Amino acid sequence: MRGDAVCAVSDHREQPRIQPKTQQTCDPLACRYRGIYKLCLPLGLERADMSLLESIVRRKVTYKRGQIFYRAGKRFDYIYAIRNGSAKTYLCTEDGHMQITGFHIAGELLGLSAIAKGQYTCEAMALETTSVCMVDAAQFDRLAREIPALQHQLLMILSMRIRQNEELMLLLGKRSAEQKLAGYLLGLSSRYASRNYSPDEFHLSMSRADIGNYLGIAEETVCRILARLREEELITMHRRHIRLDDIKRLSAMADVDCICRARARSSGPRAASELPAG
Repeated sequence: MRGDAVCAVSDHREQPRIQPKTQQTCDPLACRYRGIYKLCLPLGLERADMSLLESIVRRKVTYKRGQIFYRAGKRFDYIYAIRNGSAKTYLCTEDGHMQITGFHIAGELLGLSAIAKGQYTCEAMALETTSVCMVDAAQFDRLAREIPALQHQLLMILSMRIRQNEELMLLLGKRSAEQKLAGYLLGLSSRYASRNYSPDEFHLSMSRADIGNYLGIAEETVCRILARLREEELITMHRRHIRLDDIKRLSAMADVDCICRARARSSGPRAASELPAG
């Protein structure tokens, strides 16, 4: 159940491994579905002039599974744009227990919640070998003040993050374990599809225990429901690789129509077009 994970990471894991390609400039095509590209897209930087990217991306870093990007309370120095891999964010209670607050895939940004107070509000850990672009926060702030389009795009990204959190509350509130897990898988599918990855097949880099912690259900329940979904031929799994074989039936199980109607009532007609994000 939630909070059953323990925050115990040794200090030697905090240091990332810097790759030889660290000093290379960003390729706009390689960044097309990456988080930092979303900031540059409205500025007309799709072709040769990538000087903005070069000025705010301080380095590219590769983290191994289990290494820490940043810790809660530390100074806000960088925004992390995930190029490849995935990460989880979490909070630690005083008695050492962990509460996972999100899973983040390629194309998403880490550290945005630190903007308000100038320090990170949670911890972030690589779930697998993960490469990121480290965006200098001070330099980005200066450029955002000078370029209104950049500031606007950041507001759009923050707005989407708030919307995802609202959807998560809908997913977790008074719903069965089956509905939560089905909705979580569909949310991942939607996020991968929006980044031009396969919506039907993807890698579940997070453990069953982490999924349970995030959704507020026991690890054993996660395993039992996944086994039932396999038996009913809704999904196919091999280790952590998953294929969604019947999205229509998964949507019915998650009661997506009910969630969309609730969002439409609270947010207007445009809100009913998206699935809950994991």
